[in-house]
Amino acid sequence: MKTTVGVMGSATDPEEGSGGVAVRDTASALGRALAKRDVVLMTGATTGIIYLVGKAAKASGGFHAGVSPAISCREHVERYQLPTDACDLIVYTGFGLKGRNVVLVRSCDIVIFIAGAMGSLNEFTIAHDEGKVIGCLTGTGGVADEADYLLRKFAKETGASVIQNQDPERLLDACLTALINRC
Repeated sequence: MKTTVGVMGSATDPEEGSGGVAVRDTASALGRALAKRDVVLMTGATTGIIYLVGKAAKASGGFHAGVSPAISCREHVERYQLPTDACDLIVYTGFGLKGRNVVLVRSCDIVIFIAGAMGSLNEFTIAHDEGKVIGCLTGTGGVADEADYLLRKFAKETGASVIQNQDPERLLDACLTALINRC
């Protein structure tokens, strides 16, 4: 069975914030790195930075599975206004955004964060509580850059491994090594 790597983070267009071009480039590099390692990419089948990661992975020959908050493709597109073109497969949970987050995180062997706001914070706390291997792509802002603070402020032993790096290739390799070392 292939390793599943979830990528979570900002569902907004990185050009709307500071350093947008660099974050867009990093997102695309992460997508290509995932495809190169022949893992299954899992996301929230969403927009923004995560969409860029998914598009790059798929364009590079990777497999991208999305986990939707919607009950159907129609609701995914019409109610949530989410794209379908970046995914090879979409699982429609019908659980809304918070419920989707639990299904998504629990379906992943590794969870990587790139930027991220409140929804990503929810995913981070789920991943940490579940004892996952967590990668934070630093230099992208948001949750990915605040892991040290969060872990100091809200210390709790769960067995999670949190790895930080600003290079997508190095971060992914370190996360894969951490996963292998758990076996």
